[in-house]
Amino acid sequence: MEIRQIRYFMEVAKREHVTKAADALHVAQSSVSRQIFNLESELGVDLFVRDGRRVKLTPIGKIFLERIKHGMNLMDEAAREVKEYLAPEKGTIRIAFQISLAAHTLPSVIFAFRKRYPEVKFQMVQALNRDLIEGVIKGEYNLAMIAPMPNEQKKINRKILFTENIVALLPIHHPLAKKESIRLRELMNDSFVVLPKGFVFREIVDHACQEEGFLPDISFEGQDIDALKGLVSAGLGVALMPEVTLVDTIPRSTVKVPLMEPQITRTVGVISPTQRELLPTEKLFYDFLTQFYARLTDFNQ
Repeated sequence: MEIRQIRYFMEVAKREHVTKAADALHVAQSSVSRQIFNLESELGVDLFVRDGRRVKLTPIGKIFLERIKHGMNLMDEAAREVKEYLAPEKGTIRIAFQISLAAHTLPSVIFAFRKRYPEVKFQMVQALNRDLIEGVIKGEYNLAMIAPMPNEQKKINRKILFTENIVALLPIHHPLAKKESIRLRELMNDSFVVLPKGFVFREIVDHACQEEGFLPDISFEGQDIDALKGLVSAGLGVALMPEVTLVDTIPRSTVKVPLMEPQITRTVGVISPTQRELLPTEKLFYDFLTQFYARLTDFNQ
């Protein structure tokens, strides 16, 4: 089994088309077909089902792909580690994050980090909470910024960076818009705009309302925090928001109002694998990240 065969196999699996895979690899189609045939012959199984020029992974092909992706990640990391050992300030950081951290939290620390290490490169992936955890465990990336911090697990290290408040975002003409703070129960007769089921922040909102004795009346669902802001701005409902998502700007025609009862918070942190060491450049960023938010926390206290 050769590395070239594995790379050809992974590209064909990704594109489900031999010709497109060959184009992406900048090699002849016949070369890709021959290497896939040799790989299947060596393994003694069919990895693909052929349908003209299109291909689909067989069940055993899917299992092989999952296993081989993990192995290739380890090989790629080994090569990167050798390079970064000599010059960690010029390496690459693969980090994943969820959408609510994209507008302010992650950009703030990356901006500060790159002022000190301008030659470091970033490869970034956006994902849901559960996919961040799975991606770190499987080796798709070594660092993920996540909120709230997941429960303790054997395969991930957890570091809480800070705890933030959840606030209410109201249309500017809402009867409670001019109050300094409100109780969540005061919104029980309002329509809510929320993230869809499956998002962890949706669970936080639903749980908070249930604890106050009501189920939120859902008028609209938006796929991300910015969509919810727009719906509130249009007067289509109220929303609960992580306060950090409103740091830079509050949308037009809306008002941010703190919640005094109950006080709802969420933890924001970073996770990394327990079974793999961070690469030198990733370790550099991890240490900077924890120190950056430790200083901010001390400053705000």
